[in-house]
Amino acid sequence: MIEAKLLARVLGATFIGVGLLGFVPNPLVSPDGLFAVNTMHNLVHIVTGAGFLIGASMGKPRHTVIGIGVAYVAVALLGFVTTGNMLLGIIHINEADRWLHAGLAVAILGSGFISKQRALA
Repeated sequence: MIEAKLLARVLGATFIGVGLLGFVPNPLVSPDGLFAVNTMHNLVHIVTGAGFLIGASMGKPRHTVIGIGVAYVAVALLGFVTTGNMLLGIIHINEADRWLHAGLAVAILGSGFISKQRALA
């Protein structure tokens, strides 16, 4: 079983990395990439990553991972009911993003529930 603090740190670093990658032209995450992003979408990834890291450092990593997992369930559902390519009118998404967010929701929420909070010594 993975420790919640490590999980939150890895997820935080990953989300920040993906958010920063979106500002560099590439075929994976860009306005015309496999996963469509714009500046606001990149900033959401960076803020999400910061949220994971803050939760890890504040002693509530498991709660943070589960909370962000719940938020991603909402994002995924909202993405599937959104027509067009603008989530809330400001975040660029495409079909690949919709499915990625659904997969992330399941993975983040599931890993949060099976993670363990390390006991204080």
